[in-house]
Amino acid sequence: MFVVRRGEDVFGYVNICPHARTPLDWTPDQFLTRDKTNLLCATHGAQFRIEDGFCVAGPCPGASLIPVPIAISDGDVVISDHIEA
Repeated sequence: MFVVRRGEDVFGYVNICPHARTPLDWTPDQFLTRDKTNLLCATHGAQFRIEDGFCVAGPCPGASLIPVPIAISDGDVVISDHIEA
């Protein structure tokens, strides 16, 4: 899994592309497009929104990354036992 921060918000996802079933990062810990607006699969160039993991470009339209429920507790990012609506 990996975690990405956007402002005060943090988002967690399983590190598997829904198209290629490979890790998103070709280089360790590099998950963002050059302009840092989307998550990027280094294998085939699929791009995903940071906020919800939805594919917005590339070979997997309509697919999404698998979210990992996380929360911030006492300043630490932890896996949450529930997803807030």
